[in-house]
Amino acid sequence: MKIFLIGYMGSGKSTVGNILSQSLKIDFIDFDRYIENGTSKTISEIFETEGEDEFRNLENKYLKEVLLMNNVVVSLGGGTPCFFNNMELINKSGISVYLEMSVYSLVKRISKTKRKRPLIQRMNTADLKYFIEAHLEKRKLIYSKAHHIIDSENKSPEQLAEIIAMKISR
Repeated sequence: MKIFLIGYMGSGKSTVGNILSQSLKIDFIDFDRYIENGTSKTISEIFETEGEDEFRNLENKYLKEVLLMNNVVVSLGGGTPCFFNNMELINKSGISVYLEMSVYSLVKRISKTKRKRPLIQRMNTADLKYFIEAHLEKRKLIYSKAHHIIDSENKSPEQLAEIIAMKISR
């Protein structure tokens, strides 16, 4: 079994994925950490030194490695499904779950962790809201191709993990 959690940055993919993997007693991969371990660089360093295009190439390369694994929950980066044919590969390889959240909730969450996120670390709240709205509008077309779409508003990570576990067991 392979479960891929997708959604915009800040939607809780890593937290939910870790809880879900524990409840299913399978491995968990935080995809950003996986790339960092593979490259010996942080995501921020890759963006700063090599640019977004090279990061997306690396992301695709490491995704293809992860697709070969079994019995794993993978928390993907927010953009991972949106480049190359990644979403198609994800859906063919396992079960994809989109953790859907509103722009308002995402701005609220992401504002607290901006400095760790290379694409947005220098934005003020108004710019961040505009950026997320524009990005999410484009990405929703890809995210909506997930096998399951979970409304993540006002739910704890534990509740989301339980909902996902129920959906995938059907």
